[in-house]
Amino acid sequence: MASADQQDRPTASAMRRALARARDGKTLDLTEATVLLHARDEDLATLSEYASRVRDAGLAAVGREGIITYSRKVFIPLTRLCRDRCGYCTFATVPGKVDAPFLSPDEVLKIARDGAAMGCKEALFTLGDRPEDRWKAAREWLDAHGYDDTLSYVRAMAILVLEETGLLPHLNPGVMTWQDLQRLKPVAPSMGMMLETTATRLWSERGGPHYGSPDKDPAVRLRVLEDAGRSAVPFTTGILIGIGENYAERADALFAIRKAARAYGGIQEVIVQNFRAKPDTKMRATPDADLQELAATIAVARLVFGPKMRLQAPPNLIGSQYDLMVKAGIDDWGGVSPLTPDHVNPERAWPQIDELARQTAAAGYELRERLTIYPEYILAGEPWLDPRVAGHVAALADPATGLALDVKPEGKPWQEPDGGWQQQGRTELHVEVDTVGRTGDRRSDFDSVYGDWNEIAKQVPTAPARMDADIAAALRRAEKDPSGLSDEDALALLHADGAELDALAELADGLRRDAVGDDVTFVVTRNINFTNVCYTGCRFCAFAQRRTDADAYTLSLSQVGDRVDQAWEAGATEICMQGGIHPDMPGTAYFDLAAEVKRRQPDIHLHSYSPMEVVNGASRTDLSIRDWLTRAHESGVDSLPGTAAEILDDDVRWVLTKGKLPTSSWIEVITTAHELGIPTTSTMMYGHVDTPAHWVGHIKLIGRLQRQALERTGRRGFTEFVLLPFIHQNAPIYLAGLARPGTTVRENRAVHALARILLHGLIDNIQCSWVKLGEETCRAVLRGGVNDLGGTLMEETISRMAGANNGSYKTISELEAMVEPLGRPLVQRTTSYGRPSPERVAAARLSDGVAQAVRNPLPIVG
Repeated sequence: MASADQQDRPTASAMRRALARARDGKTLDLTEATVLLHARDEDLATLSEYASRVRDAGLAAVGREGIITYSRKVFIPLTRLCRDRCGYCTFATVPGKVDAPFLSPDEVLKIARDGAAMGCKEALFTLGDRPEDRWKAAREWLDAHGYDDTLSYVRAMAILVLEETGLLPHLNPGVMTWQDLQRLKPVAPSMGMMLETTATRLWSERGGPHYGSPDKDPAVRLRVLEDAGRSAVPFTTGILIGIGENYAERADALFAIRKAARAYGGIQEVIVQNFRAKPDTKMRATPDADLQELAATIAVARLVFGPKMRLQAPPNLIGSQYDLMVKAGIDDWGGVSPLTPDHVNPERAWPQIDELARQTAAAGYELRERLTIYPEYILAGEPWLDPRVAGHVAALADPATGLALDVKPEGKPWQEPDGGWQQQGRTELHVEVDTVGRTGDRRSDFDSVYGDWNEIAKQVPTAPARMDADIAAALRRAEKDPSGLSDEDALALLHADGAELDALAELADGLRRDAVGDDVTFVVTRNINFTNVCYTGCRFCAFAQRRTDADAYTLSLSQVGDRVDQAWEAGATEICMQGGIHPDMPGTAYFDLAAEVKRRQPDIHLHSYSPMEVVNGASRTDLSIRDWLTRAHESGVDSLPGTAAEILDDDVRWVLTKGKLPTSSWIEVITTAHELGIPTTSTMMYGHVDTPAHWVGHIKLIGRLQRQALERTGRRGFTEFVLLPFIHQNAPIYLAGLARPGTTVRENRAVHALARILLHGLIDNIQCSWVKLGEETCRAVLRGGVNDLGGTLMEETISRMAGANNGSYKTISELEAMVEPLGRPLVQRTTSYGRPSPERVAAARLSDGVAQAVRNPLPIVG
């Protein structure tokens, strides 16, 4: 395997041009970065000068001029078993060569306590990827000790270390899913995983260093970087040079990390690590990466990433070349342990910290200690720092600089925030949004919470050109086999206009009549949004606020209960309850809320918690989705809203949202709920950065999930399909210029009709949103396949905050007036589309379906 340094070198003129661009501060492209990776001797000195200049500007900008940092840590090798088979690794081993598959809690604490006594502040948990998937001994050990998987044990040990020693866990468990990151964020200020390389051939081709290692697929590892950013986890990553990649592949890896860093802002540091051959490995004869080669890679990385990125080279792998690496542009030495060896490179001892300080000073810089989470993220606070570990970090961090204090850590209880359910903020927003309006058109952290808008813009899907499909032929095929319509025919129907659109609506309305008759149904319901504090960063959401924003609020438990009582008095049969992902909220709070609803009114139907809230609750309690849903059902939840769906295509979701759950997680929650006998609705929010092809794919996926529920349980899981057109006025993604201003009436008519057609025989009830469409368009879609108007709502704050101007409630009289021109009866229903008791109907008629407490004394603000 030839080293990168043996590859064809660029011409002298190519090197001069690339160096000139670096000198002038021009943005390097992939080709120029590849050229500069060849810099040696005088060219390397020149390149390093430019890189140092960029590094120094970055340090000055954050008030750390002349400072290079390190973290004083202990290394906790929780397990050396791994399901991967990397050709250079001596860390991973087999069960017969270790005393036990995992370190015991006592062994973990022994390392952590000894480190704390020596002034260490970081506990680096390093372990193999999911060893239970390969090794029976690992699976049996976890089962015997009561852990579902390795990451559950990691989570438990992180909490143990926090509570008993005060050391801050930095978790390095390999590949993690989006849900894994949600589970682990509350117990660790930072996490990490080396990207290593984007050279897929090193993983896919026999003989490559990563061949036979499922977790070393570059696409999988890049997804982890993105998911960490979406989850606002301060994340460490890096590249490993000299394992067989060429220079172009090495440069590509740097650019891939930069893309993730720019999009989400979550990469806190990049490690540039040089390969060192180890005995008893497949790559023992591979030459070590040359240290000038390492310095050139560091310098190029500095120029590619710019002044804000923290850049690290492990000091135990560079021999005596400290000055060379400092000149190349590093600003951090990484974790250094006065106690434990580098278990990944055990043959290379850590330098003594005093020696590291001396070498750093000789290079013209001061060595300062940091924590495992970098100062920028400490000072930023939420959403990067979870409240559950914020106190542990604050005990060790200088509040002015974010660097480490000269103190020894002490154990501090880890616990779910009390939350207190105290009334906070603008709790009358549900009424005032109609009369006074919102304070501003965007939240105060607009420029940072959603990621880099320029990087996001590159990911916006492009709508395909209009198809020349025969709409009339598609209509004929839809009439014969509605739910079996091909993607091509469905997409053609979405382009229908004029007489063809009328024919499409007529076909859909006939199917509606066959399925549910002429009744237009509605439910007397009250929405309760118990908080709008949320740091998930959904780019379409104008409802979410940071806790310090003028429009932010959190309801107390008694306030929630009072609103339930008001709803019951007004004849409601349903409470629809959802809220923001408040960082202080414990995972059990959802159970408390449900119990309070049922304590106040045992007979009211609780339609509550989106799949995003379910995943959040499960992650914070470390319960499985199934167990969490079971607990929620026992606490009083009767059905789930199928919101948080938006568009069930991750290419769209990751533009539309930042930290929301991926499609696979939404599906897991919904299908698990159906298996448990908990019905759900299904939704689609459309008309933003999506295309009609995405609408077709989404509706068909909903249909497949309904078929699956029928096959597995014999019951329909979805009670209805709700179409939610995008409200653009105050949506961040629209304000940033990336989304279009919602949908046209023609599109709304077409997509509602198509939903009826594609879901025929699967989902009988197609619902329109009067909040989003307004009365006239609601009547239009009611003539084209829709049979349900949703609810009276009583407090619809989410769409109103986004800019919808159709009010936050509708009385029964107003719904009757809306439907009257259609000549169809308006009929009150329950959540499950049954009929309410006479007592409930009478109470609803007496109040006209809306509690007096939410009625507006003033005209609605448009």
